[in-house]
Amino acid sequence: MKANYPRYTLRISENLHEKIRYTANYNGRSKNKEIEIAIRRYLQDFERLHGEIETKSDTDF
Repeated sequence: MKANYPRYTLRISENLHEKIRYTANYNGRSKNKEIEIAIRRYLQDFERLHGEIETKSDTDF
């Protein structure tokens, strides 16, 4: 079953794109999943420093 996630277009430099492709291949993931994991880690660090961010969504990341 396919999840109905919101879509977001990301514009990044070619250099950053190549590095994401490299790390995704290294970790055996898609570029999309690699970016998702990087964002999750960023948000976890942010919340550790500043407290939990409340959202309308009831699902955890």
